[in-house]
Amino acid sequence: MEKVLIFGHKNPDTDTICSALVYADLKTQLGMNAEPVRLGEINGETQYALDHFKVEAPRFVEKVAAEAKEVILVDHNERQQSADDIDEVRVLEVIDHHRIANFETSDPLYYRAEPVGCTATILNKIYKEKGLSISKEMAGLMLSAIISDSLLFKSPTCTDEDVEAARELAEIAGVDADEYGLEMLKAGASLGDKTSADLISLDAKEFQMGSYKVEVAQVNAVDTDEVLQRQGELEEAISKTISEKDLDLFLFVTTDILNSDSVALALGEKTEAVEKAYDVKLNNNTAVLKGVVSRKKQIVPVLTDTLKNM
Repeated sequence: MEKVLIFGHKNPDTDTICSALVYADLKTQLGMNAEPVRLGEINGETQYALDHFKVEAPRFVEKVAAEAKEVILVDHNERQQSADDIDEVRVLEVIDHHRIANFETSDPLYYRAEPVGCTATILNKIYKEKGLSISKEMAGLMLSAIISDSLLFKSPTCTDEDVEAARELAEIAGVDADEYGLEMLKAGASLGDKTSADLISLDAKEFQMGSYKVEVAQVNAVDTDEVLQRQGELEEAISKTISEKDLDLFLFVTTDILNSDSVALALGEKTEAVEKAYDVKLNNNTAVLKGVVSRKKQIVPVLTDTLKNM
């Protein structure tokens, strides 16, 4: 039986890494020769989850076609967010909770996308539908993914299904969701040892918004001022990325995990889209986005609509 690789998007976050591990476990129970892999480095938050539940990180791969003919995508579908050689393999399945864009296949596939806050919430359902057992480790990883994507249930993307799944999984994992979740988020918000290049790429995604290329990067912090003290070097790193990728806009969002607001740092030729989308005025390239914590629900759709009409 040939191996099938399971992976999430580039610059992986906790949901991407945990969902790849979990879905590989699920598919292995169903008899598939599945291996989870990753397309980028592990961040501090994700490493905390892996260490806590004593699970080894997926191995890193740059390209997938040399290793497998068939793959499964989790937590993404957009071509520019996936493996560079995704066109050279057959996509068997997609399990996702994002918009569908820039995606097509030559063969039929199993595609499951639900409007929930986290891919892991869908995976929890699939375990139940298939009558499969969920180990303490896999439950812990799914819980970690939900906490991460929902910002401990504070994000507007969080649904009742996410909360219900998290409570169930916390019981299996043997942890208190709120206590464990806060410690995990704090681990991810420790940014002092990161370079500016690290910060703008830790959780960055590229999007096609109308006729414009946009990259949105997001980091969580306990103190947003700590990040903004490095604005000069951040802008230098962002400008370099804009030039290398020919971007129209780079939006770097620092989210305060305690008060659920964000500070946006915008550079590029289309920064006025940020001002128009959020009715703010950029001052020294920055603006406070009150109540904005979700890239998926509060940033990408709003910016996409704004840029399509510019």
